[in-house]
Amino acid sequence: MNLHSTDITENPAEKLTRRRVAVIEIGTSSIRMAIAEGSEHGRVHTLEKLIQTVAIGEDTYSVGRISRKTIETCIRVLLTYQEKLREYRLTNPENIRIVATSAVREAENTLAFVDRVYIATGWVVEVLDVAEVHRVIYQGLQVWRDQLPTLVRDRWVIAEVGGGNTEYMVLNRGEVEAANAVRLGSLRLRATLTTYSAPATQWPALLRSQAQRAMTDTRLLTRSDPKPKLLLLGGEMRFTAERLQGVESTQQAARIPIAELSRFTDQVLEMSVDEIVREFHISLMEAEVLGPALVANTQLAQHLGVEQVHVLPATARDGLLREVIDRDVWSDELVSQVLRSAVEVGRRYQFDEAHATHSARLAKLLFNQLSRLHGMNRRYELLLSLAALLHEIGLFIGTSSYHKHSMYLITNSDLFGMGHRQLMLVGSISRYHRRASPKASHTGFANLNRDDRVVVIKLAAILRIALALDSTRRQRIHDFECSIDRNRLVISVPDTNDLAMEQLAIRQTGHLFEETFGLPILLRGQRPKSTRRSPRQ
Repeated sequence: MNLHSTDITENPAEKLTRRRVAVIEIGTSSIRMAIAEGSEHGRVHTLEKLIQTVAIGEDTYSVGRISRKTIETCIRVLLTYQEKLREYRLTNPENIRIVATSAVREAENTLAFVDRVYIATGWVVEVLDVAEVHRVIYQGLQVWRDQLPTLVRDRWVIAEVGGGNTEYMVLNRGEVEAANAVRLGSLRLRATLTTYSAPATQWPALLRSQAQRAMTDTRLLTRSDPKPKLLLLGGEMRFTAERLQGVESTQQAARIPIAELSRFTDQVLEMSVDEIVREFHISLMEAEVLGPALVANTQLAQHLGVEQVHVLPATARDGLLREVIDRDVWSDELVSQVLRSAVEVGRRYQFDEAHATHSARLAKLLFNQLSRLHGMNRRYELLLSLAALLHEIGLFIGTSSYHKHSMYLITNSDLFGMGHRQLMLVGSISRYHRRASPKASHTGFANLNRDDRVVVIKLAAILRIALALDSTRRQRIHDFECSIDRNRLVISVPDTNDLAMEQLAIRQTGHLFEETFGLPILLRGQRPKSTRRSPRQ
């Protein structure tokens, strides 16, 4: 792996495998930075963590936009972090990732905020949508799964009460069954209460009422069997585990009985903010959100009817660090979760599953064999596979222009872990799986940046060839070998000589491949080798 020239590692032998990276999370009540070293073999060593309180969520959830004063406070914090990164000789943008969550995403002036940060720091802020938050939480869980081995055996609800939303996933034997968000968060609850102008003595009852209403309006579980266990993430729950169980909140898993959690919640709600600060030695902002966060977590546990909750020190930053270290090439485990989610989407729209899954397999083979030709890394292989799986779901709406229907359904789907940009790419690739080539006048394609347009064109061209190889829909081609001979792409299929249907399909749709890569395609069959008997001696 190529390291930035200013990266430092103590052992020269490790320079080829270790990277120094940083992630900055602009959250609802604070801006956090983690600096770490890691290897592509899965180990991450945190070097330093920083946190600065900035109440972005108070602006968003009370008036709907981030004030100029708050924006400038964020800028000052980020400039301080930038100076810290210089001390670590971390300046390469490829090794730094800055993300923002719901408080920035839901603000009316999101673009103004992002642009101001870029002007002041040169950093590009990535505003994560809900699906991307779920992905990085899932990635963060993998770092700590040794602490809770039953995550891959039992049915679990994993939830994190943030400032604006409660993000949750349902895992069943390690597989993602559902992922969604509830508009229930500590700062959102607090902002709602301020509109009532109720005396402080009524706040505990109002908090519980608001939390209960949010949970009732959300269909958390699509089925009740088997009954799930509950894993709670988040700073407030780590703090609670440390207070009640005496565990090191950043290093250990803990179990808290619901009765004990409820008593602690009642204790906190009876205290004023100043009393919480003095009693627990926490900041004013942390004290203000502790009660609402505990109410939200307790209400979630009661809604699920569990007798105890589990707490794990996993954070979204763990997942973000893992993705930066791996250069956004996701683990096989995460890719499998995404593909399973895509199959479920396809079944919802009654797709031809045999054809879709076989086409995805052929597309993957083509992608890998043509790697020198297209020059894309493994993260794009997943986009191609998803487009192959879902290219025909538009037939659920109608046969006319179904490729456009497929694009619409994909870009508006709930594929696990896939953000808006990724869904747009998958939808666009599937949209061009037949007939017309991409044009600047096409809706969606014109809105992509140049690099993304190139990705769509390359992957759509490869997808067309994969689909042509299963044009009979009989899944009879399972292997082939690609080579370039006399300025042609030659695809040699073993053990068959009857490729008339596939050759016709390539002639009809292969022009995009030739336009993109400058190579016509020759599909060549190879007769099965006959076995001859040796003559009798």
